[in-house]
Amino acid sequence: MNAPKIIAEIGYNHTGDMDIARKMIYTAAMYCNVDGVKFQKRNVKELLSESEYNAPHPEPYNSYGKTYGEHREFLEFDLEQHRQLQAWCKEYGLEYSTSVWDVTSAREICTLQPSMIKVPSACNLNKELLNYLCDNFEGEIHLSLGMTTKEEEARIVQFFESKNRNKDLVLYSCTSGYPVQFDDVCLMELLRLRKEYAGRVKAIGFSGHHLGIAVDSAAVALGAELIERHFTLDRTWKGTDHAASLEPDGLRKLARDCRAVAKSLSYKQKDILDIESIQRNKLKKNQIKW
Repeated sequence: MNAPKIIAEIGYNHTGDMDIARKMIYTAAMYCNVDGVKFQKRNVKELLSESEYNAPHPEPYNSYGKTYGEHREFLEFDLEQHRQLQAWCKEYGLEYSTSVWDVTSAREICTLQPSMIKVPSACNLNKELLNYLCDNFEGEIHLSLGMTTKEEEARIVQFFESKNRNKDLVLYSCTSGYPVQFDDVCLMELLRLRKEYAGRVKAIGFSGHHLGIAVDSAAVALGAELIERHFTLDRTWKGTDHAASLEPDGLRKLARDCRAVAKSLSYKQKDILDIESIQRNKLKKNQIKW
């Protein structure tokens, strides 16, 4: 199979700091050797009610503001900052992408014309958002299936088919938890998704929120064409996503291992490979011929 695309999900792990975001892009490219990075974009006041905006963060020690809304605003980059992130990605040879949580954010990110835009699990039933992307964005639309029933999943794919955009759709097997225990990762869902949709959508990927890197190589062996993992420079930083993220060395090893597994997924092209011929002549020369 082809080498899987490895995407480092920076999300909001930049802590609202453009200098940290640039360092994360550089590290992901030059040290971790991934293919792309992904950020997130929210219009906070569009997503939150007044009471939600003014409520305290459920985990105050992880908050960057006095209220949940202030916390979310602190972490948010505006469109021009995303334009700069995209430019840095280009400079370092990475694919830039962003998850959009609402139509306003989708409208803004579409002006950057990235090669792909992500719909997070939390928003995959937002028909207005999906419709806007289908009608106004020409690139790939990546969509995670966490917190989604099989019936909802089927309706999503049917919607993209009705818009004639299913061949631009990339589905991700995903369990929405931070972090996810191994018995909740449910890797066999990749086989089910491939059986149901491989001929109907562009690709099937895996978005993981588990600990460690063993699971991702197994996902590749089960047919995942893209691997997305949360990325941070320091898992001890303040914020809810850092604990379920990989630090640079872990991400580098993940990319290495996933590509090695993909390279090994083949049949022998002939009974005795060239590498075996030398050993056969040396080690089997005295065997009885049948």
